[in-house]
Amino acid sequence: MDASSYAAVERLRDGSSLEIRALRPSDRAALLESIGRFSNEALYRRFFAPKRNFSEREVDFFLNVDFESHVALVAVLTEDDRQVIVGGSRYVVCRPGCAEVAFAIDDPHQKRGIATHLIRHLITIARAAGLRQFVAEVLPENVPMMKVFERCDLAMTTARDRGVVQVTLGL
Repeated sequence: MDASSYAAVERLRDGSSLEIRALRPSDRAALLESIGRFSNEALYRRFFAPKRNFSEREVDFFLNVDFESHVALVAVLTEDDRQVIVGGSRYVVCRPGCAEVAFAIDDPHQKRGIATHLIRHLITIARAAGLRQFVAEVLPENVPMMKVFERCDLAMTTARDRGVVQVTLGL
């Protein structure tokens, strides 16, 4: 599977068509625009710190993925006749067979099932790449993210460590 050209279309619960595709370097402006739609709380849940601005180095890390050890997908909806990135997911291989996974959905588009679709597609790519496990650190109050992990039908274990929930998913 060529993850760098990955693309799929899903139907959301409300009938909207959601495109899930590989992140492209040309997505820079749309990705930064998406971040502007995140509340401070949503950014805190994703980055574990108050975060409103990103350095060029951070932006480069998010955009320049190799689709082998670092895979990133975006969720795209059509709104007012234009394509809008409403969220994304990624995994970064942290040791052989295992990758750290992360998600973010902008506030106006949360609770529509987007993260659930994203994780299913990340799982497909990860399995094709030979990965056997996802790990994630989740703040205990981030109940929606924990629900996404619970709904993905993978064997899941959790452990609390220094105020963070360590999640392990078997692929």
